[in-house]
Amino acid sequence: MKTVSSLVLVLLTGTLSALAASGWQTDFTAAQTAAKKDSRAILLDFTGSDWCGWCIKMKKDSLDQKAFQEFADKKLVLVEVDFPNNKKQTDEVKKQNEGLQKKYGVDGYPTFVLVDQSGKELGRHVGYLKGGPSAFVQKIEEWTKTGASKK
Repeated sequence: MKTVSSLVLVLLTGTLSALAASGWQTDFTAAQTAAKKDSRAILLDFTGSDWCGWCIKMKKDSLDQKAFQEFADKKLVLVEVDFPNNKKQTDEVKKQNEGLQKKYGVDGYPTFVLVDQSGKELGRHVGYLKGGPSAFVQKIEEWTKTGASKK
């Protein structure tokens, strides 16, 4: 039993560390606080991380790439708004994600929504985006410029 408990702890720690290392968080309120502190926009990734083929491909082709991660580290607070089939989530995260899905009118995955610190939408992309991290970074930069001119 002790061995099983230790194994579960190691796996859980590794999963949380991987999420933190990649810069993605799951708490939108904490993300807003960080965004205000650092004057950054928030990128919401509405995904079905363990079942949505296009979500998995977008993550592999763009989100996990060094070029995107370096850009995000400087400019964004990243929030994964996940609707998995098999991955465990707390009731709080499930409730928050359902609220964010409703608030931003998301009905397909992947959907990326860039918001300012107050939660105001600056831009949106639905579906897989071809062109790797450079195309995605370019799109986010366009949203940031457009959103800044609307204020």
